[in-house]
Amino acid sequence: MTQGKLSLANKSSNGSPSGQALVAPAPPSYEEATAGTSAPCYSDVEMLTEFTWDDCNIRRVFIRKVYTILLIQLLVTLAIVALFTFCDPVKDYIQTNPGWYWASYAVFFVTYLTLSCCSTPRRQFPWNLILLAIFTLSLSYMTGMLSSFYNTKSVVMCLGITVTVCLLVTVFSFQTKFDVTSYQGVLFVFCTVMFISGLMMAVVLPFQYVPWLDAIYAALGAILFTMFLAFDTQLLMGNKRYTISPEEYVFATLNIYIDIIYIFSFFLQIFGTKRD
Repeated sequence: MTQGKLSLANKSSNGSPSGQALVAPAPPSYEEATAGTSAPCYSDVEMLTEFTWDDCNIRRVFIRKVYTILLIQLLVTLAIVALFTFCDPVKDYIQTNPGWYWASYAVFFVTYLTLSCCSTPRRQFPWNLILLAIFTLSLSYMTGMLSSFYNTKSVVMCLGITVTVCLLVTVFSFQTKFDVTSYQGVLFVFCTVMFISGLMMAVVLPFQYVPWLDAIYAALGAILFTMFLAFDTQLLMGNKRYTISPEEYVFATLNIYIDIIYIFSFFLQIFGTKRD
């Protein structure tokens, strides 16, 4: 082909060379421009290979988004817990009106089932964030009311323990080569045992409160949800046996947030001192 090249000038009319002159080539035809020798482009397979959900940049943006939303959730929860713990009029009101607790529990249950089981509202913006905000407020209210029955120093101490444990588990999950996601069967069995034990305690404890049994159950619950925190954290990373799609940032945030709240609740049950 002659595109992009320079041609030689014709000879003079008497046959002797008159020198070589540079002449611009004619523009290529449509057939020449679309021929197989044109510049290479990406095929569909190459595009899919290069821009899959496993791309490191996409995974980093996903992790950053999850922890940004999680930080906002935890700040809201911390503010509500502090209000219910330090403000006596608010504390007295919520303790004398338990109906608000059961209403928030119903909202928590409905929004949790919606976000966990229905992929459409979980992925559709802005409804996913609206549902997540309602879920956060309802669970924060429940956590704040629980904290209001404990001594202020106990609440602060349990908050510190929870922050320390969660930071250590997060760093461990990101740095270790141990794949927690491959042990989901163990977590399922542990969770089933805790669920059955909780049902039995709900029947036994109203008749006779057993402090050591309650403490053992709370300790096992803290261990279980610490393991769940490591499991859910490694699902974000994208380099373990099981990973979570970057489209599911709301679901990922939901899981980690619940893990942290339950860890705090169990620590409060173990180390907390109830008010007189």
